[in-house]
Amino acid sequence: MTMVKPGKKTSKGRQKIEIRHIEDKEKRHVTLCKRKGGIFKKCSELQLLCGAHVAVAIFSKKEEQPQPPTAGGRPSRGGNVFAMGTPSVDHVLRRFAPLPGDEVGLLLPAGADEEAEALVKAEKDRMRAVEEKVQQAAEAAGKPFWWEADVEALGEAELPEFARALQRIREIVQREADKLRTSAPPAVAPAAWHP
Repeated sequence: MTMVKPGKKTSKGRQKIEIRHIEDKEKRHVTLCKRKGGIFKKCSELQLLCGAHVAVAIFSKKEEQPQPPTAGGRPSRGGNVFAMGTPSVDHVLRRFAPLPGDEVGLLLPAGADEEAEALVKAEKDRMRAVEEKVQQAAEAAGKPFWWEADVEALGEAELPEFARALQRIREIVQREADKLRTSAPPAVAPAAWHP
């Protein structure tokens, strides 16, 4: 036997309902609002978790009175449209079903593949040349490692790439030091590292 405080209503909680048309207009409207919010939330989560491109459109019908015809002469169906898309409904629809005349579509313009391949090849060649120049500067300074290269021997093209590579190494070392620091026993404090 359960004790219930006088005047306090007990809740039925979540219950399974039969999926069928709801006759009562007010209940139907409340259900539309709640379910629409749930669908939009799920779509947003799907986009965040999986990186999926999502577009949802919900059309509700207006039941009170017929609407006047639209500009095209067709009778208006009335009602509301609720839409959500990531990044936008228009972006998703045009990505998978481009409109005639859209500049951006699924197909690349003629020659774009060859141009992209040429750019990638040129960038790889440039990076290979930078790598060779840095390696030569390290060898000229009598150092075994590329990061010990003499910066005075590097030119304007090599210095920015050299600085970025050093920064990446510093970030990796810092990340690994942080991992070791957090896994170390609390009694032993690791010494601070100063570059």
